[in-house]
Amino acid sequence: MKSQKSFTLIELLVTVTIFSLIVGAASGVFVSALRAQRKSLSMQELLGQTSFLMEYMSRAIRMAKKDIDGNCISAKLNYEKTTSGTGGMRFKNYQGTYCQEFFREWDAASSKYRLKEWKKEISTGAITTNYLTSPSLNVTSFNIGPDESWDQNDNDQPRVTFFLKIEGKEKSKINLQTTISQRNLDI
Repeated sequence: MKSQKSFTLIELLVTVTIFSLIVGAASGVFVSALRAQRKSLSMQELLGQTSFLMEYMSRAIRMAKKDIDGNCISAKLNYEKTTSGTGGMRFKNYQGTYCQEFFREWDAASSKYRLKEWKKEISTGAITTNYLTSPSLNVTSFNIGPDESWDQNDNDQPRVTFFLKIEGKEKSKINLQTTISQRNLDI
């Protein structure tokens, strides 16, 4: 009889164990890479949207006009805090045609807080609203201050500081703060 060449049980167990460890390690690296990519894409989306948001709001606030006749806010003010949503600020836009407001509001459709823009055309009273953040972002905090920087009786240029805390997907978070001074002199 011819003897057949084969593997022993121990050799097979060692081979299967080594193969399993290699496949497990490769799978772990692959899963970690996918997780890191998702987190990176989430942070990229968060930064892109918050960059647009800050630019848009900063421009609108910087260009705001003083409301001399009180059509939008109290007469002879640049800005006014409001209680819309969870608090915001209202002002007359740079063209003087719209009363504009930014505030944080609960969006039931996305089950998140979002920043919202409210505009009222002064001549017709037509109102439009738009969300400034996408449903994928949660605005956890929106604060405006300090009120004394808007004082009309001092000789300082009015300025607005606002603070934002926003969460995106994959637990990405960002805290933002900016101070904007009004472009036109406070005369």
